[in-house]
Amino acid sequence: MKDVSRKMSLFTESVIRHMTRIADDCGAINLSQGFPDFDPPKAILDRLAQVSYEGPHQYSVTWGAQNFREAIAANRSKQLGIPIDPQKNIVVTCGSTEAMMATVMAVVNPGEKVIVFSPFYENYSADTILSGAEPIYVPLYQPDFHFNPDELEAAFKQDPKAIILCNPSNPCGKVFTRSELEFIATLADKYDTYVITDEVYEYIIYKPNVHTYFAALPGMFDRTITCNSLSKTYSITGWRLGYVLAPPHIIDCVKKVHDFLTVGAASPLQEAAIEGLNFPQQYYDDLQQLYTEKRNLFCDGLERIGLQHNRPQGAYYVLVDISEFGYDDDTKFCEDMTCKVGVAAVPGSSFFREPVNNLIRLHFAQNNDTLNEVLNRLETIKKVLKK
Repeated sequence: MKDVSRKMSLFTESVIRHMTRIADDCGAINLSQGFPDFDPPKAILDRLAQVSYEGPHQYSVTWGAQNFREAIAANRSKQLGIPIDPQKNIVVTCGSTEAMMATVMAVVNPGEKVIVFSPFYENYSADTILSGAEPIYVPLYQPDFHFNPDELEAAFKQDPKAIILCNPSNPCGKVFTRSELEFIATLADKYDTYVITDEVYEYIIYKPNVHTYFAALPGMFDRTITCNSLSKTYSITGWRLGYVLAPPHIIDCVKKVHDFLTVGAASPLQEAAIEGLNFPQQYYDDLQQLYTEKRNLFCDGLERIGLQHNRPQGAYYVLVDISEFGYDDDTKFCEDMTCKVGVAAVPGSSFFREPVNNLIRLHFAQNNDTLNEVLNRLETIKKVLKK
């Protein structure tokens, strides 16, 4: 038999989903895969109930139902302060995962280079490899996960086609400052590089940090491709509703790739999600407050237990330092913690290009009762796992 594609040897299956399966097998609380354990807003669910009887139930327009794209465009125009055309600037995708894959395939040729900050969401590396591109990794430095300007410019000097920017960042929770983004914008303009942004955690920001939309920076809309999703904002990760926002000549290319990848996102879910896109500002203020309380509850609890960790500026992930436990393999630590302590996490090595094996990622998008139960279980961690 002939060999399978050589690309398959260049990356592994998703470590996040692997840990979810172990959590299910061991009956652990799953803090590995980042989805909430609470319901979406009632208004969205009520609208979904109506749609289940009224429809639509057949294909929508391949790149997204007209009224759904109009709702996204209105929402984005308000947030970015830029007029967004639902016909020319938006493609609806099956989650931001497809948005990123379709974007990289549409923009980057085989053999071209893409800058990726490390740590990074695990899909980015696979996206570049599957597209035949070569990733250039630029480290972010703890504890605040800043980049070295000289190292970043050195990466730009290698003539990359694009840079992938996750803001707020998964897994480290970094929120890039406006001055950092302006520096990236200067380099992108100087070296004629596309900026592909992942902004799915745009509303989960902890004061005094502020989210800045890269596409809204002066002169950046024409070279920015924004990948986004409704999943985290409305707690509907299983609905797989994402989109790409970009200039028309990029959108035309993404449309072609998207059409042959998935044809289109689920039309009933697009119809129901319009309800959320029309929510008033109070919803987003309340969401920020909700996650601020969860972050504080969880981080304060980790401190009481004596576990070293970062305090994220955005998103809903915490990196915990496991150096004291004496493990050489962070994957083995996570597997043991899942089955022996009853809490599932993701090994940090799956997010870093550098040889980092002393960090694990936990998420706190859970009901407070669940978070308190997690903290109760973690009280035993040093007794159970420390070597």
